[in-house]
Amino acid sequence: MKETAAAFAITVAFELVEGAFPEFHGLVAENAALSVKLEPYCLRFDVLTPADAATSNRVFLYEIYKDRAAFDLHLASEHFRQFDQRSRDLVISKTVLSYEVQENAKAREST
Repeated sequence: MKETAAAFAITVAFELVEGAFPEFHGLVAENAALSVKLEPYCLRFDVLTPADAATSNRVFLYEIYKDRAAFDLHLASEHFRQFDQRSRDLVISKTVLSYEVQENAKAREST
């Protein structure tokens, strides 16, 4: 049996400028949707926000790509470059970590 390479994951924790959440959330949600739609090897792109998002200044991203090369293509994409440029002044800090993915998930039931 041929073993496949582990997928490549990125997490990004953003701390936002006071009051920037609504604008940033719109930008990052658009980037996530375009990444999944336009990038064949972007397998997942989740935008996580605290339950009390109205008063929050934090956003956490969880992204899975087929491999590191697929993530590098994401970084070079026009939608990512626009997001990065348009959101830069809304961010106090961001922490990026990378991982290999070993998935343990239940199959989704069809509806």
